[in-house]
Amino acid sequence: MANNVAAELMQHLAAKHLHPKPAWLQSFLTTTRPNTALAALKQTCLFRLLATDITSSLDQPAASVLPADVLKGQVQSRNLAGPILCQVLDIEDIGQSRWSQVEAIEAAERGETTKGREIIRVIEPEDNDSSESAAPAQSKGPFKLLLQDAKGAQVYALDLRGVEGINTNMSMGAKLLLRNIEVRRAVLMLEPGNVQTLGGKLEALDMAWKAGRKGRLINSAKAGGESME
Repeated sequence: MANNVAAELMQHLAAKHLHPKPAWLQSFLTTTRPNTALAALKQTCLFRLLATDITSSLDQPAASVLPADVLKGQVQSRNLAGPILCQVLDIEDIGQSRWSQVEAIEAAERGETTKGREIIRVIEPEDNDSSESAAPAQSKGPFKLLLQDAKGAQVYALDLRGVEGINTNMSMGAKLLLRNIEVRRAVLMLEPGNVQTLGGKLEALDMAWKAGRKGRLINSAKAGGESME
């Protein structure tokens, strides 16, 4: 019976181009209640898998990882058919100055947002979890991302056209499924029709990234001689 359930889960995940290692799947099954409905089991399995580090949980086929020579900068342009699964390790808004991003973060920390030129004070509910910092207003980018595949290879990517779900409020560790992606001099060019955001999050990475973002922006702005005006 357990083997049948494992096979059903593997088939369900493979249809989404996710190929968990057998050890991960067996570990997952040991944490589930007996007689759990298969539909619920599939949803839970997918949720937990998207919350893992894919370098340790997945065993992707060769076509679903980045080619070994993806960082070969001498190649002006090439296409990757995919689908290739990656997780987001970092994202940078390159459409706004770093100081303006710092100001937006500080405004959110004060509980303020903007509507046109008007500053609006946001009242937090009394039971609000103070450990969650307020998210700055969402930018339209463009964005520069650092992606990682299941084999651990890392590559930069650019979202110049506004892929749904990609922004600086997204969770670090979120999974993206890439199809027919153009690579220009070792940089992936993300297009709305070629990227599927699957969701997910790496909790520790996400917390550290959000906690350190303002400091990184300030340091980068100073190092680059960026004006505060």
